Amino acid sequence: MSRPETRSRMFLALLPLLAGCNKQSQMTDQPRYDPLESSKLFRDGTSAREPPKGTVPRGDARLDRAFYSGVDAAGGFVTSPPVRASRELLLRGQARYAAYCTPCHGLVGDGSGMIVLRGYKRPPSFHIDRLRSQPAGYYVDVITNGFGTMPAYADKVSPADRWAITAYIGALQLSQGASAAELPPDDGAKLEVIQ
Repeated sequence: MSRPETRSRMFLALLPLLAGCNKQSQMTDQPRYDPLESSKLFRDGTSAREPPKGTVPRGDARLDRAFYSGVDAAGGFVTSPPVRASRELLLRGQARYAAYCTPCHGLVGDGSGMIVLRGYKRPPSFHIDRLRSQPAGYYVDVITNGFGTMPAYADKVSPADRWAITAYIGALQLSQGASAAELPPDDGAKLEVIQ
């Protein structure tokens, strides 16, 4: 076989591969709309479409209103948390509380966080009677939607972490309001050594 024939055959053998490359680039370079881009296709001029009526999102935490926001179907605060209290839950709540809550509420929940030192309004202590008597759902609702000068944290703190923080706030309230007589004997003995 001569050299020109060899080159021709090689070219013909590679030709299908080149055609495949062209299709690949067409598949990855399809026309599409960017978010909020206008469109002449629809009468309202927008490219984004509302989901059809009756569409049910799957796995969306907002479907379980009580878990997501601490408010039950009747519009009252959830009194019995939908999560089981455990050491892991309290440790997670402590970590999330330290990350999101201590700047305002302080380490023990008395409202003496760093923002007060910077001149901002002092938040109420979790240890006042009004807040000690609130059901768990109240705290989840406040974390979700905000209250007073506190902003909403729904976009920063997951629903599960809201319940963990709420459990930790409950532990803080117990710890700050407990008397030495309520402690188990071993812990009471340790307390006497510290004093």
